[in-house]
Amino acid sequence: MNIKAAFVLLLLPLSGLAQNIELENGAFKVAGWHADRAAATNWSRIFAVSVAQDRAEPMLGAYSIEDGILVFRPRFPLAAGVRYRAVFDAPGFGRQEEFFDGPKRADVPATKVIAVFPSADVLPSNTLRMYIYFSAPMSRGEAWKRIRVLDESGSPIELPFLVIDQELWDPSYQRLTLLFDPGRVKRGLVLNEQVGPPIVEGKRYTLVIDGQWPDSQGLPLRQGFRKTFQGGPSDRNPPSLKLWRVSAPKAGTLDPLVIDFPKAMDYGMVQRLIGVPGVSGSVVVDRQETQWRFTPREPWKSGDYQLIVDAVLEDVAGNRINRAFDVDRTLPAPDRTEAATELLQVQVR
Repeated sequence: MNIKAAFVLLLLPLSGLAQNIELENGAFKVAGWHADRAAATNWSRIFAVSVAQDRAEPMLGAYSIEDGILVFRPRFPLAAGVRYRAVFDAPGFGRQEEFFDGPKRADVPATKVIAVFPSADVLPSNTLRMYIYFSAPMSRGEAWKRIRVLDESGSPIELPFLVIDQELWDPSYQRLTLLFDPGRVKRGLVLNEQVGPPIVEGKRYTLVIDGQWPDSQGLPLRQGFRKTFQGGPSDRNPPSLKLWRVSAPKAGTLDPLVIDFPKAMDYGMVQRLIGVPGVSGSVVVDRQETQWRFTPREPWKSGDYQLIVDAVLEDVAGNRINRAFDVDRTLPAPDRTEAATELLQVQVR
């Protein structure tokens, strides 16, 4: 007997019972139908909940069996003003569909775009990444329909970003990473020579984020977002710690330890790839990603400190510490041994 047939037989003895889909305390339940844990891997196939709109994807969440009742709890709370569809379709029972309204609309602010990085108005023409930050979790599978880059005439740039099916979200679904297509950014590659780079020095562009982009609750953004920027000279020089200016705080204070960079660093990386071992504190990246500030939780003690910099730290053009992202392949490769980390000495007095 195959698995499908066994699953059908598992359900058949209960086929005479009446089933009702209920919504209780934010959880969807199939009442009047007793589930068996043996079929747990099939729950998403027979009981799906989504926003009540055409071709809506099933909601993320967790299934459980409680007192023999199949229960689905969405990962995110149900949104006010949103209508939901719950479909139960098990072999031998027939299809049942119910609609439910989310909670009454409360005074909850709509999701919005809170920042885009790099934040400067002039970006290197070989910029590698952009980050979009949202005020609340967003839906997945919408990015490439909701983001455009327009040229000076208002026409969309064709495929400026590397389209990845698995969108690059952080675990909270509040930060989306966009990669300008490396095949167009790097010199000597077919796309770069035939199509050209997505950003050209001296040209103006506008990043457009559609206000109808649904958040994780299926609600549109509060409003659309636009960022206008200009292409600047390309940057193919690796970041050098010798050019960083480190300002030490005074002992006995909560003053920040500050690093000023000669150029903008990758916002997502610079927050987490520089650290002060043995000291707890918080990091702020400021001045269009050219300044890093570390504020300790407790006053500084007099002494010598080390700043550890992970060598994979990049600037906005993807150049790593002591290693360029885009090199001239016609020249001999440099003879170097790359360290995993770099150290900076800091004296606190």
